[in-house]
Formats: sequence, structure tokens, C-alpha cells
Amino acid sequence: MSYQVKVRGTDKTLTMGEDKTILEAALEAGIDYPFGCQSGNCGACKSRLLAGEVEMSDYSEYALTDEEREQGQILACSSVPVANCDVAWLDLEETVQHTSQNLDCTVSSVEQATHDIVVLQLQASGAMAFSAGQYASLTLPGQPARDFSMGGEPYGETLEFHIRAIDGGQVSAAAQKIQVGDKIALSGPMGLAFLCELHTGPILAAAGGSGLAPIKAIVETALAKGMKQPISLYFGARDEIDLYLVDHFEAMAAKHANFTFVPVLSEPSGATTRRTGFLHDAIAEDFTTMDGSKIYTAGPPPMVDAIRDLTAKLGARADDLHADPFYTVHELADQGKT
Repeated sequence: MSYQVKVRGTDKTLTMGEDKTILEAALEAGIDYPFGCQSGNCGACKSRLLAGEVEMSDYSEYALTDEEREQGQILACSSVPVANCDVAWLDLEETVQHTSQNLDCTVSSVEQATHDIVVLQLQASGAMAFSAGQYASLTLPGQPARDFSMGGEPYGETLEFHIRAIDGGQVSAAAQKIQVGDKIALSGPMGLAFLCELHTGPILAAAGGSGLAPIKAIVETALAKGMKQPISLYFGARDEIDLYLVDHFEAMAAKHANFTFVPVLSEPSGATTRRTGFLHDAIAEDFTTMDGSKIYTAGPPPMVDAIRDLTAKLGARADDLHADPFYTVHELADQGKT
């Protein structure tokens, strides 16, 4: 059986059966539908179901909350129509219109930031416009493509990526062996967890591990653009050897009176003067409200979920939490997403 799916904002009506998602059919029809992971984890294709009915495959609770589902929102990448439908993707407070590019890049710098995180600087074949916090797909020599966040400020020909070695991770292991001069293909940008430059309220930025990359881009860009509101960066790591760029952010805090940097260790191996415990607990100790704040977070999904739950309890709106959750191939396999 086939159904008619009208996509608001376009002049196209999709004729489709039950073998494709709305996103798949829209992209095949040439509609510039917003999307990211295409596996129900990021929320980039979040849409409003104005009429009709769909069946949805498994998706992340972060990407679409139960409350949003009750309000008629869906994820186009997880939705298959079971009746004629009328859909519209959600308008964002701030939208990005960066053209997706495919660039050839050359590795210009390799820095071993920690025992398991390497920072790559890539010289691109052309400048890539992106918004601070977005990510791109990288194809390392002889490896499948994987998504990694940009760690530097936008609009340059030098792009920065932080890659952590993951147990059993083929691509992340290959990244640890990358050398200056190696060629890497790049496609992007993607992602909706970008800096909202029109926001004038407080900013809470929280990162775990190599999730520091997009948070670094957001914080550096906000300060470079002269955003004056309080900006707090909480960086979580297991132990002292897992911290990096501490001197960099401490220098930024010394330079900018509105910026605070707080490293937090969850499993210190010895005596330490740093904050200890879970990142969300440290944040809970320091804040009594998140009303009016923007929250940007990147790192392990459990950390992102904990910060989402905490900030919601402290009064943050769902629309003010910005994160593009990343899952390893093994985690996706466990969810049946590969």
C-alpha cells in the first residue's frame, strides 16, 4: 500500500510505501531535509506531524522526548507512514545554512594530547564554513567514514579534530597512527548543537573526554565574538592523565572575566586539589537554576543524559539543551542501528 506524504515548505508530495522512512524518501526526491545521524540519535530531523500517522522505529530519548512525541513531533529518519501524512520540520531559533562540502585534507599537525586522545590539524583544499559545535565525516586512509566534531573556530582552511582511542575501535586506532602529510577526506558540516549567537543569557558548557572538541569551538567562538554573559566550562575526565588543554583554558579564564573553567576528576588515582566526582554533581553544587541558560554538552551519552536531566530539574527548557550525542559502532550495534 502506498501513502501520500506532503512536506510543508516545499512543493512536493511524496508517494511512498512502508519500506522507507520519510527522510529517505524526502532526500531521494531532492528535498533539502535537515538530518544528521540518520539513526534516531541526534534529533536533527525532528519534525511536526501535522496530519496522518506514522510508525517509529527505535530512537534515542534524547533525540525525541516523550513530551515532544505527545505534542506531535517525530523523527523523520525513524518514521514510516501508515496513512497519508502532512509533515514539517521544526524551525530553529537560529538556523544554519552552510552548504555541505566534500574536501580533500592534508594532516598538518599531530599532537598526542593524552595517552588516548590525539589532536589532528587538517589543511583543507578550501575554506569550510561551519558553526561552532558542528561535526564532519572523516575518511582516514583505508578506513570507513566516521563522524568527529570540529574543535577550532569556523571559516578557516585549518580544521581541528580530537580523536580518542576506543577499545575495539578500528578507526580510532588508525587515527592514533596518523602522520603529518597523510590524506583525509572530509564531508560536512553537520549537526544542530551549534553556538546560538543571538542568545544573551548565561552559557553552561560541559564536556567529557574528546567531547571537549566541539565545546572548545563553542567557547572560543563565543569569547572571540565578544559575548559578555557568564560562560562556564566544566570538563570531566577520569584522572589527571586524562585532562588536556588545561593551561589553555586557564589562560582564557585569566583573560576573560566572564569565563570560568572547572576541571572535574571522577576517579582520581591519588590526592588531588581538583574537584572530584561526576560532572553533573559538580554542576549541581554550583548552580541553583538554569532558567534562561543555554547548555552545550558533548561526551559519553550517559554524561549527556545526566546533564540533560539535571538542567531540566533546574529549570532549563528542552530547547536550550544542545548536544549531538555520539555513539561508538559497538553501541549502535547494541541498539540495532548498524
